[in-house]
Amino acid sequence: MITVVKLRRYYDITTRFITDENVAMPASYPAALLRVVCCTCRFACIWALGMATGVNTQAAVVASLRPLGFIAAAVADGVMPVEIVLPDGSSPHDYALRPTDTLRLKNADLLVWVGPEMEVFLSGPASSLPAARRITLASLPSVRPLLQKGGEELHENHENDDSSGDDSHHHSEYNMHVWLSPTIARRAAEAIHDRLVELIPEKKQQVDDNLRIFNAVLTKNDKNIATMLAPVRAKGYYVFHDAYGYFETYYGLTPSGYFTINPEIQPGAQALHKIRTQLVEQKATCIFAEPQFRPAVINAVARGTSLHISTLDPLGMGISLDKESYARFLSQLTNQYVSCLEKNE
Repeated sequence: MITVVKLRRYYDITTRFITDENVAMPASYPAALLRVVCCTCRFACIWALGMATGVNTQAAVVASLRPLGFIAAAVADGVMPVEIVLPDGSSPHDYALRPTDTLRLKNADLLVWVGPEMEVFLSGPASSLPAARRITLASLPSVRPLLQKGGEELHENHENDDSSGDDSHHHSEYNMHVWLSPTIARRAAEAIHDRLVELIPEKKQQVDDNLRIFNAVLTKNDKNIATMLAPVRAKGYYVFHDAYGYFETYYGLTPSGYFTINPEIQPGAQALHKIRTQLVEQKATCIFAEPQFRPAVINAVARGTSLHISTLDPLGMGISLDKESYARFLSQLTNQYVSCLEKNE
């Protein structure tokens, strides 16, 4: 019986053979013929892998991250299916593409992603897609002016701290967690709308209606969130990594700081000492971890203090895709903030 593991192994072998010009081959067989055979086998592996794993081999909107899928699902509702690349529980900072992901991308009518500064794992596949089949949110003319600078405080906290590591490899000068901005979410929805109208002009009315509903739901939800957050706006807190600036600025929250820009690298001893000192001096209420990481350093810093430890989920794990999933995502994040910050009321 051919298992998924075996199919992936066959896929990797044929891919390596096709792309490696130095593979030794019997002199009696023309190299071109052997490569044609391997290409055929590889195609069969891709098709069988898709069938075995339940991956939709039909064209769809493919979103790199679940929150982008929330936006795409609202605009493409009833028009085109939406699929997500990054699985729940994984981090965009260190994810590696699987063969099934490659299959999704090859069959995508449209890829929606932030850009190479965020989803490093998509840099190659995204660049191989025609420009008409991808939306790079951070590069959109309507989004570029809205990008926030990020990372200044981290470098101050890590100054002369050799144990903190170098995280500049994975991050640009801007905060790329753009899906946490309701304003940028609207711009993303407009870009997806425009591209879908180009791809499926006969569905224009439905796509127009979907965009209108998305904006209406977001407006209503925005008012509810502002009301919920009003009593805790002045409360200080620390977050695990520098991800929430768009959400915090939009709703007027007052974070005391963050532990790291790059979640793969924990802050060193000097940085942690500064953070603990600031937490005490500023009378911070909460420290927020994330479900993808839950670093032990948070427990260490909070030990012996009255700080509450809670969790923020910037990726919306477990939220299903539908017309209102982005609004539910923002509401869930709001509840996570409030549930911790209101404890010292």
